[in-house]
Amino acid sequence: MKPSPRTAQHYIHGGGSVIVVPARICAYLNRYAGLERFRLDNTGVDPEVDALLIAFRVAELAWSNAATGTPRASTPELAPSSEWLSTTQAAGQLHMTDRGIRTAIAAGRLQAESVAGRWRISREALAHFRQTRTLL
Repeated sequence: MKPSPRTAQHYIHGGGSVIVVPARICAYLNRYAGLERFRLDNTGVDPEVDALLIAFRVAELAWSNAATGTPRASTPELAPSSEWLSTTQAAGQLHMTDRGIRTAIAAGRLQAESVAGRWRISREALAHFRQTRTLL
């Protein structure tokens, strides 16, 4: 039986004055919501925001290294081929069909890059997708 998804209340502590953000979510937000770019563009505006965004980056790197076994570069870009998987390789790791992987990409549930007309999935994106599948 798969665990049920967590609600917002799971992350709120101290009567709403503190929110706990898992490292995987920090990695997701840094990569796909552009928080790392925001941090770089707004450094020095608010010291508390600076500290929080640095904590997000540290958590992202720790999670990414542990989840993928591949240290992340400081900027997301196409890295050595060992960091990237084909849809067939991703399907094999998740015990899914290639078509199921392509469907997840088309639906926006799995992040992928189109390289020379073929989908390439980062190990980090696959780890995010795997985690969200266990929460459903």
